Amino acid sequence: MAALPANEVGIGWGDARSASQRIFAVDDNVFARHSNAREDDEEALKWVALEKLPTFDRLRRGFLQTVNEDGKLIQEEVDIKKLSFAEKSQLVEKILRVIEDDNERFLQKLRERIDNVGIDLPKIEVRFEDLNVEADVHVGSRALPTLYNFLINLVEGLSSFVVPAKKHRLHILKNLSGIIKPTRMTLLLGPPSSGKTTLLLALAGKLPPDLRVSGKVSYNGHEMKDFVPQRTSAYISQHDVQLAELTVRETLDFCGRCQGVGTRYDMLLELSRREKAAGIKPDHDIDVFMKAVALEGQETSIVTDYVLKILGLDICTDTLIGDQMRRGISGGQRKRVTTGEMLVGPAKALFMDEISTGLDSSTTFQIVKCLRQIVHVMDASMLVSLLQPAPETFELFDDVILLSEGQIVYQGPRELVLDYFTSMGFKCPERKSAADFLQEVISRKDQAQFWADQSQPHRYISAAEFSEAFKSFYLGEKLQEELSVPFDRSRSHPAALSTKRFGLQRRALLKACFAREWLLMKRNSFLHIFKTCQVTTVTLIAMTVFLRTELHQNSVADGNLYVGALFFGLVLIMFNGFSEMAIVVSRLPVFYKQREQLFYPAWSYSLPTIIIRLPLSLLESLIWVCLTYYVIGFTPEPSRFFRQLLVLFCISQMASGLFRFLGSVGRSMIIASTFGSFALMIVFVLGGFVISKDRIHKWWIWAYWVSPVMYGQNSLVINEFLADRWNKPYNGSIDANTIGTAVLKSRGFFTEEHWYWICIGALIGFAILFNALFTLALTYLNPLSKPQAILASQDSKDSKGSSKGIELSTSAHSSNGAASESKEKGSNVPSSDFKGTEITVTDQKRGMVLPFQPLSIAFNSINYYVDMPIEMKRQGIMEEKLQLLQDVSGAFRPGVLTALVGVSGAGKTTLMDVLAGRKTGGYIEGSISISGFPKKQETFSRISGYCEQNDIHSPNVTIVESLVFSAWLRLPKEVDKTTRVMFVEEVMELVELTPIKDALVGLPGVNGLSTEQRKRLTIAVELVANPSIIFMDEPTSGLDARAAAIVMRTVRNTVDTGRTVVCTIHQPSIDIFEAFDELLLLKRGGQAIYAGPLGIHSCHLIEYFEGIQGVQPIKDGYNPATWMLDISSPSAEARLNVDFAEIYRNSSVYQKNQALVKELSVPTPGSTELSFATKYSQNFLEQCWACLWKQHWSYWRNPYYNAVRLLFTAAIGFLFGTIFWNLGHKLDTVQDVFNLIGAIYSATLFLGFSNASTVEPVVGIERTVFYRERGAGMYSALPYAFAQAAIEVPYVFVQTLIYVIFVFSMINFPWTAVKFFYFFFFMFFTFLYFTYYGMMSVAITPNVHFAAIISSAFFTFWNLFSGFIIPRKNIPIWWRWYSWADPIQWSIYGIIASQLGDIETIVQDPDAVGTQKYVKQFIKDILGYDHDFLGVVAVVHLGLTVIFLFVFAYGIKKLNFQRR
Repeated sequence: MAALPANEVGIGWGDARSASQRIFAVDDNVFARHSNAREDDEEALKWVALEKLPTFDRLRRGFLQTVNEDGKLIQEEVDIKKLSFAEKSQLVEKILRVIEDDNERFLQKLRERIDNVGIDLPKIEVRFEDLNVEADVHVGSRALPTLYNFLINLVEGLSSFVVPAKKHRLHILKNLSGIIKPTRMTLLLGPPSSGKTTLLLALAGKLPPDLRVSGKVSYNGHEMKDFVPQRTSAYISQHDVQLAELTVRETLDFCGRCQGVGTRYDMLLELSRREKAAGIKPDHDIDVFMKAVALEGQETSIVTDYVLKILGLDICTDTLIGDQMRRGISGGQRKRVTTGEMLVGPAKALFMDEISTGLDSSTTFQIVKCLRQIVHVMDASMLVSLLQPAPETFELFDDVILLSEGQIVYQGPRELVLDYFTSMGFKCPERKSAADFLQEVISRKDQAQFWADQSQPHRYISAAEFSEAFKSFYLGEKLQEELSVPFDRSRSHPAALSTKRFGLQRRALLKACFAREWLLMKRNSFLHIFKTCQVTTVTLIAMTVFLRTELHQNSVADGNLYVGALFFGLVLIMFNGFSEMAIVVSRLPVFYKQREQLFYPAWSYSLPTIIIRLPLSLLESLIWVCLTYYVIGFTPEPSRFFRQLLVLFCISQMASGLFRFLGSVGRSMIIASTFGSFALMIVFVLGGFVISKDRIHKWWIWAYWVSPVMYGQNSLVINEFLADRWNKPYNGSIDANTIGTAVLKSRGFFTEEHWYWICIGALIGFAILFNALFTLALTYLNPLSKPQAILASQDSKDSKGSSKGIELSTSAHSSNGAASESKEKGSNVPSSDFKGTEITVTDQKRGMVLPFQPLSIAFNSINYYVDMPIEMKRQGIMEEKLQLLQDVSGAFRPGVLTALVGVSGAGKTTLMDVLAGRKTGGYIEGSISISGFPKKQETFSRISGYCEQNDIHSPNVTIVESLVFSAWLRLPKEVDKTTRVMFVEEVMELVELTPIKDALVGLPGVNGLSTEQRKRLTIAVELVANPSIIFMDEPTSGLDARAAAIVMRTVRNTVDTGRTVVCTIHQPSIDIFEAFDELLLLKRGGQAIYAGPLGIHSCHLIEYFEGIQGVQPIKDGYNPATWMLDISSPSAEARLNVDFAEIYRNSSVYQKNQALVKELSVPTPGSTELSFATKYSQNFLEQCWACLWKQHWSYWRNPYYNAVRLLFTAAIGFLFGTIFWNLGHKLDTVQDVFNLIGAIYSATLFLGFSNASTVEPVVGIERTVFYRERGAGMYSALPYAFAQAAIEVPYVFVQTLIYVIFVFSMINFPWTAVKFFYFFFFMFFTFLYFTYYGMMSVAITPNVHFAAIISSAFFTFWNLFSGFIIPRKNIPIWWRWYSWADPIQWSIYGIIASQLGDIETIVQDPDAVGTQKYVKQFIKDILGYDHDFLGVVAVVHLGLTVIFLFVFAYGIKKLNFQRR
């Protein structure tokens, strides 16, 4: 089933409800029994028979009532364990037919059955006393992750054992004491950074170990060490972390299966025993349900169906969770899945962190209502943190904890919270939500407006003063009295606290993890098929490169070609397991979450991963061996065929274990791939092929013996070269009797047959070791910390500033007379009132300091179509196009704030995208005019701003830099730098960003700004462009009430300067909704049902809808926005049998709207069409300079990319220098030359690949920002491409310098200026073209994941044709052309020819006794490297760099993978 948006839940429930009524045509009371005597007798007899069964069987049998084909009610005995999926779903549908009414009645029935036999339910009282939590942090610029700070942190970390790091102490929670009582649902409120999440984690026993904690947390008087808190309580995170490949049901089923049934089975056992003794006959449906939920280890549980129902997820049960690669459920539905993951478990204490983000208020109300019923009826303990609880949702809670600055301001009954603040001198306004009031009254800037005692001047009361005052308030004193009396442990139910570490037995946990891993493997079948196809393709190419007709067995040189073929097979099979690292890293967040909740031990997670991959490893090994063994011409003996297969299978297992281990230790792809590459470099280079054993220095010989590649390579060559066909007599310079032995000795391989089995044993040992280390890493390592930029507090001047109110009713913006008049009368605001006006800064009202031209936008009969989705065509829909907007008309004017409202799927964002010209596909009909002239997108982007719902910004620049960059490229070039800076500062003041202007933006959910700060930055970035028209998509989504008020105050201030502002809004509070002047309301399907003024207290809107027959009048104090959406919902339309769109089209409001559209679609006399001399406000060079400026700061503050890259290069350079020490002066044999080529080959391969792979995510993030900035008309694609490419040059230069200094000096190449220059030149351009190749691969692919797959596929071919595995002269003629197109081949060519092309040292040829060759002659005749060709090689390096750069720029310019 396709995923539906969160606010379509009402429809889904309605459809399910009607279906349920058709299936179960029974009495309205689903718990009523039939009175027919005969049926009662039969039922009684069946129950008596059931009662006679042994207890074990009795708890697995029950009676299920269903309707047969004839419509008759039948009752059949069922095996609970064998209940089908359909039967479970039908039972839940039956008992929860109308979720709003039936859930509480159902829970009451459960409770009545338990109470009837005198069983007490376990209860948990959570107490916290003097709880303090502290952290050590950097403040100010020291917290920014610059390269300098990164290095300082590294030094401090290494020296912390001797000298402690200099950090500031941050108090997160300060002396908190309180009680979370059972059967009472508590709401946790507080502004951002008040410590809500920390408190929830502390109560759930999940605080990170790096925090300092003091105080006491107890459950029923027991401290945390007395029981297992992870099994007793459940923490529901605000971050949604799920496996994208699983459906909603599969996710919840697995969570429920792992958490077990707790004490449900034991309670049911006792319940059944007592009922039997008392002769009580339970309700059949309740009996079946309770027996079903008490069965542990079920693959799919009825609990899942129940939770899906109460969370409104039953409409997307079989939809994938999804991610950026897979289409899945909506954000609001993901949030509900996160909640459901813990609700399916048996925990009795629940701590929920911001569970309503992304949900509309009606859905939130329904979920909280169901949670309240669970708490009240089933005696649960629950603490819930919410961002913007609507008044009706707030009323559902029993208690409230108000937190500010880490201190409790209030804790007690909800209904008394306003009394406390009244006693402190503050009063909540009549039309103000209590929850909003509570969060604003503790804010410095908003407190004054609530001061009630006008006889005395207001004085700011801080959180600390509120906290102290509460202790002397009668509720605070009562709380202290309760805490002073210890909890009586004897009152604690024996089953309340869990002492078992896991919910299932080991075998059951392993079975559950196996089932999930198998499912994930099937869902990722494309990846495994792709890998298999890739292996097959590369194998087919390799066997035509090493074709048997081109290979012989007559010399050591012939043998070296076979060694190369075997080595390539080893590399192919080994590095095909590289995807294991990416899979492990991508799943670690889910694993850590479930490990912390004690779903399963690490070994039960790792074992299925290891075992299920075995067949794939065998298949890949079989493909290589079966396809190449005969075609390449390896020894034609069956035993040696299977022995080679065994080796490759062992290598595959070893490699998979190694990559899993590296992924689990690295824990992020950048760290895992970087440091993983370092480890791989050692085992790869010292494996016996790149450098022979006899040339490995004594200080590195240990690494040779611990390299698994060495054992794999030796077993392969021993299997081949000790065969009879290589026993030909040998007469060369090596001490050997046969050619086979000579080949082995020339490379330093073992020459005895028994070493084959020793190597096999070693490979198996390594496979076991790496997988064991993988399991240990999963067991003991924790997720990488997410650094947040902690800045110093505001200075005294800022903190003493005037405190303006956030009251967003008409009084808040009464200064704009025209807007207020428009709101009251619904009249047009004449644009001439604003024309040419320059709004300046005053003490009374902040405004914009630059002149602008007020503009209106009118649109008539807008229709928008997209091609019919394939999924809908499969359902039988025959139309070719799907219409998303239908005849929408309206007008937006200067100085008027317009709300664009509708349920999800109504087309709000679609309409905004169409009007702003941001759509990249689809078909648009209708007319759009700007101040009477037809809209032209080229000029429109210059005078408009678009604040997207997803706050997209470059993560590694500060707030002020983001704004300066936007102003630089969007303000007219006539505006000088000084004015520009002043304007940016004014905008920062307007949106209240000045105190944090130097904070790093960061990535959402990872580091940097909070959601609310990021939202204000999005608005500010558009405001600094000085636009006349601003579109804002969901500016308050995901914000708490206080943050939403700040954002709306920013929006209101912007409108008051005379700009045209349009906002889409989901379900706003009363304050926010009534800050708007006009409304455009859409219903699902993209049809307008109201367009006009709101009026004071929404009077015009209310008057219009109350005039429609059958619409229920609004209740006093009710939110007009909520009422409007409720009475115009599809279910309301169906109930009233009306079409609100049709009613609107026949109304006087529509006629007025059309008249206004007509008026604004005609230019005013004397006006001229908007036009600009150039497409962009700045010239090409200025765009380049601005983009380069931003990229400079982005790179300087990205140590995980640049610092790690430089450190990695230094480590590799030092490593190579010590491995190939003085090799440049020890060229005695041909093998020495090959060793030197191997050094260059390895460096090019690993460092080049590392550069390409690590730049991909960096460019991927910046490309997303580029799409937004290009859409805003800031710059063309070429300046961006130039800046992205140019900023790499200095970093690659430093990287090359570090590498060359180490390697050139330690390998001891001849010290001449020319050779040093050549070495530097070729390495520099090698690193550079690899980096540009990585950038190019991102530019031409939809996402980073796809880019990584494509680039790695080409790397395999580059490796094969590099000239090291098989020299170019030995490559068959039909493939030799590709070697000339291979970048790595040119890099090796340049370095080897420049360093050895003129060396006249004599080297010994192993195939000829007495035959001597100069080095330069050998590399020219045998390898094809000509010193005289260096000029051409240098030009090719430049050409490769330019080609990759050109394709990158072309891809950025021409390809747009953004789908809107």
